[in-house]
Amino acid sequence: MLLTKTQIEQHNDALLTQHQRNFEFISGNVAGIDAILKKLTDFQVAIPSWALGNGGTRFGRFGGRGEPATLEQKLEDVGLLHQFNRSSGAISLHIPWDIPKDAAALKQLAAQLDLKFDAMNSNTFQDQPGQAHSYKYGSLQHVDKAVRKQAIDHNIEVIKYGEELGSESLTIWLADGSCFPGQLNFRKAFNNTLESLGEIYDALPESWKVFVEYKAFEPNFYSTTVGDWGQSFLFASKLGEKAYTLVDLGHHLPNANIEQIVALLLNEKKLGGFHFNDSKYGDDDLTVGSIKPYQLFLIFKELVEGMDARGMDHTRDLGWMIDASHNVKDPLEDLLQSVEAIRIAYAQALLVDPAKLDAAQEANDVALAQEILQAAYRTDVRPILAEARLRAGAALDPIGLFRQLKVRDQLVKERGANTVATGL
Repeated sequence: MLLTKTQIEQHNDALLTQHQRNFEFISGNVAGIDAILKKLTDFQVAIPSWALGNGGTRFGRFGGRGEPATLEQKLEDVGLLHQFNRSSGAISLHIPWDIPKDAAALKQLAAQLDLKFDAMNSNTFQDQPGQAHSYKYGSLQHVDKAVRKQAIDHNIEVIKYGEELGSESLTIWLADGSCFPGQLNFRKAFNNTLESLGEIYDALPESWKVFVEYKAFEPNFYSTTVGDWGQSFLFASKLGEKAYTLVDLGHHLPNANIEQIVALLLNEKKLGGFHFNDSKYGDDDLTVGSIKPYQLFLIFKELVEGMDARGMDHTRDLGWMIDASHNVKDPLEDLLQSVEAIRIAYAQALLVDPAKLDAAQEANDVALAQEILQAAYRTDVRPILAEARLRAGAALDPIGLFRQLKVRDQLVKERGANTVATGL
């Protein structure tokens, strides 16, 4: 299913008068509004293929209706999202859930939908049918070299699929670790992992990056071989200039200062990108901005400041991707909400006056520094985002139009009620 230009225009026409009032009110108080609108229009967030169906809890999966049953249908869903907001112009694939059978045809479909292929994701945290060795006790860290070789070969295979599709990065997340004290020799696990990552790194094409993701716990609860940003940074530093740390917002212990982590990684030129989500207790993978929107703003404040200090391009020089699990919501509505939350935080960060904030910091004027940040955060930037969508040919109210057109019912008619998306 795809939208027609007429459907979007009719929707926007009905909301245009009120939108113009809202936008005129806010834009009159924002300096450099045209530059901000340009940055918002250019900013794209990649959609993970595995988030297009309903996720699951530890105890079960409650499937949705009309989920994409094929890789082609997953691309179509992301293309549909991109029509609604013009900010979802990339898809991130997970192998072996999304092995392309015809890369040329898939690239052609992506071009028709105005999509690019973002980072490729490998999977050594699950055993697949027919594989020779189990990852029960780890993959790249495993004591058995044959298991490590199998995991290395899989990652290299993922790179080859990515080359065929035009991707330029690989994300590696490891479930490796231990459940009990004494189970694992920490030094051997680290060194085995580093050696394995080195072989994968050597297989990277010249223009590629590799992102090393970290996670404090789960599925192993005593130790995780890449358990925090410091360990990921250590691996990335040892591997070379094409290796970076990937920050998943849920992969931290409670109350971690993620914005400080982001600032330091940027400073050391080792921040590769993000998996955006939100959490209340742990790695909950909730809708972005649904629990800690102020933290998301503070993260983007550090991103904008740090990237500008290094002359980085906001749209290209970091990887922006969602990694969420929708157990009780329509996945497409959830993804529309997540993209909007990311763009809101980005727009608010763009409102921070860096010169005024720097002056307050240099003067140790703590109250003024706080006022500067909170003035930006408390600004309702939604009319600015809506104007950026309007200028890009997207919907003023994406979820409103999604529901007005009964998109999920249309997808059920096309695919059936019992289709199941591949993945977790």
